[in-house]
Amino acid sequence: MKFDNHDERIKYYELLLYNDTVDEIKEYPLPEGYSFVYYNDGDRDSWIRIERSAKEFETCQDGIKAWEKYYGGHEAELCSRMFFIETESGEKVATATAYYEPRDTSGAGWLHWVAVAREFQGRGLARPLISHTLARLRELGYKTIKIPTQTTSWVAARLYLDFGFKPIPENAVNSYDGWRILRTLTEHSSLAEFPPCSVKDILTEQAYKKEVLSAGSE
Repeated sequence: MKFDNHDERIKYYELLLYNDTVDEIKEYPLPEGYSFVYYNDGDRDSWIRIERSAKEFETCQDGIKAWEKYYGGHEAELCSRMFFIETESGEKVATATAYYEPRDTSGAGWLHWVAVAREFQGRGLARPLISHTLARLRELGYKTIKIPTQTTSWVAARLYLDFGFKPIPENAVNSYDGWRILRTLTEHSSLAEFPPCSVKDILTEQAYKKEVLSAGSE
């Protein structure tokens, strides 16, 4: 069975990763024809459009609510923290933010809201976007970087694992079944400590009934 990124058939678990070897993070150049730009006033709508295209939100209103929750009143900071990838024509097609979590007292930097517009996925933009934003977090002085994600974003999570990120120990316990799902979907060597799981463990109850049980009865 094939799974898409942001596949709603996958059981949802929150996952939290960290990396405390930021000096060893590999950098990737952008493909020809693309460039990085910082956030400018008025870029909120571009951010929402990209995140919606990447299936982070269903509606513009959902995007506005998320913006207000995470960035409302902090737009001035985004001018040195939020990146976009632009085409030669000036179209913004990907975004990520070198940010922080006010409730996190560890002093870690946070890689926030990484997204590539759907029609531009598969063009080699994700790795340069992640490495560029991680480099900015390093420039800002962060020694440890955290990334929040979820099982439904397993494709992106696989990239984070490739960059050397690991499950935060507490989250590895609290979301143990989620990490088993991620290990099974990604087959990533860094998750060998988590036993693989069955299709039934991956799918929501509704999806399992539709995809497996109904197919078996035909």
